[in-house]
Amino acid sequence: MTVPSVRDEPGASSLAVRVIPCLDVAAGRVVKGVNFLDLRDAGDPVELARTYYEQGADEVTFLDVTATVEQRATMYEVVRATAEQVFIPLTVGGGVRSTDDVARLQAAGADKIGVNSAAIARPDLLGEIADRFGAQALVLSLDVKRSGATPSGFVVTTHGGRTETDLDALVWAREAIERGAGELLVNSIDADGTKQGFDLELVGLMREVSSVPVIASGGAGAVGHFAPAIAAGADAVLAASVFHNGELTVGDVKAALAASGAVVRAAPHQSAQEGR
Repeated sequence: MTVPSVRDEPGASSLAVRVIPCLDVAAGRVVKGVNFLDLRDAGDPVELARTYYEQGADEVTFLDVTATVEQRATMYEVVRATAEQVFIPLTVGGGVRSTDDVARLQAAGADKIGVNSAAIARPDLLGEIADRFGAQALVLSLDVKRSGATPSGFVVTTHGGRTETDLDALVWAREAIERGAGELLVNSIDADGTKQGFDLELVGLMREVSSVPVIASGGAGAVGHFAPAIAAGADAVLAASVFHNGELTVGDVKAALAASGAVVRAAPHQSAQEGR
């Protein structure tokens, strides 16, 4: 398959693009499904995170997909154990409802915090987190579906894509940035787990409205799917099942991105210092 070049594309970033494995965690295990449904066990989160770190991942994202009180306690232990072995930024999302939640996760070793449903329910949370910890620590996670009910054709969802809001995804992204979000994690529910490629239209529209980095998520299934997402305007690409199943390595993706003209970083762990 020919991978389109990202050189000179209007949406392409001049900075190094990031490759981010995502681990959806429930009860201390990594799970994966299709369109956020039919979740199955995909392995131990700490072991997988270390594997991706050794492969050259730029960051690792953990999403607590159950986020009950009991599972949140489990997630703290997962983050703490990972931070002791993996010396790249860790983003954690799921169940974050207050600045105290952020403080506890950062104390466990998280570098950035993803928020979704709680920010929709109470948008002031974004400003509270940004004011206390800085915008660089705040990632707005958007689970987006195509919908004819909004001007952009995309609507924000909650509860793993099962509940549609009345929020236009682009309007909400702009508001969240104004309130302090330092990064957008844009996940296409329609594409999630299908391995048919990222929703490039969604990525491009988010790039147009965003003054902060955009992470493309949902749909990666082949090495040729990543460069088009960067060309569409993503600053980073996130994937799960293709890495968990061993179909691709982080190195495979970085090699394809480099061949397309994107700037990628060498394996971060090669120069990382103990103690983060």
